[in-house]
Amino acid sequence: MIPVGLSTAAVWPQPAAAAFELAKELGYDGVEVMVWADPVSQDVAALRRLSDMHGVPVLAVHAPCLLITQRIWSPDPEVRLRRAVAAAAALDAPTTVVHPPFRWQRKYADAFPELVAELERVTEVAVAVENMFPLRPLGRKRQLSLSGYRPSYDPTDIGYANYTLDLSHTAAAHVDALELAKRMGPGLRHIHLADGTGAPTDEHLVPGRGNQPCAQLCEELARGGFEGQVVVEVSTRKAGSREQRAADLAEALLFARLHLAQEPPRLGSA
Repeated sequence: MIPVGLSTAAVWPQPAAAAFELAKELGYDGVEVMVWADPVSQDVAALRRLSDMHGVPVLAVHAPCLLITQRIWSPDPEVRLRRAVAAAAALDAPTTVVHPPFRWQRKYADAFPELVAELERVTEVAVAVENMFPLRPLGRKRQLSLSGYRPSYDPTDIGYANYTLDLSHTAAAHVDALELAKRMGPGLRHIHLADGTGAPTDEHLVPGRGNQPCAQLCEELARGGFEGQVVVEVSTRKAGSREQRAADLAEALLFARLHLAQEPPRLGSA
């Protein structure tokens, strides 16, 4: 079965420890650790203790790539990525998720493809580069969008061995998620399962609440023998209680399990 994990970002503003607790309670197969301001997310030993305590493995480590995490571990993005890969290796996580470089990170961007290849060569960790989306001012037409990434918010424009496909980002970018999955091909390693409506913001809705082909993608992954991980990365920051947050995350997990299930054999088949 394709493992379904829970991103620690899905419990924000709660800390990473809450994600491990909910993952265990709801029946997720593991967690993806988003490295951010929460000190535990930056501490490999603390994450190992949480993983052991709850019996929930770490499936992936998300490098600190957001604008608000530019000083986590180091102001140097190369150092941050190297530390994320090292953390994944120490936690026996098979994947590190990373965003394409920002436009102003010229030196990092120029060396980024070689850096990713080097890290994958010297470790057993897949560095899965994630699709992003352009900036579109509210109320403006799509053609006025501006990419904040160098050279592109679409990692297939460069070409990497491993990719992360985020369906909230495809919604914000007005990109066909199924076509992007085809371009990623056998390099598609990691899924951020979420939904969106096409608004110019990163919505991260519970799958099924937007217009993205979440169900179809999951079904195609199951039929195609996908060997990576699917991680629920939805926003529950507006949840009024722990119970509401748990209900949203349980709904997302049920959606994933339902559509990732292998199709039953047809009558008369061997």
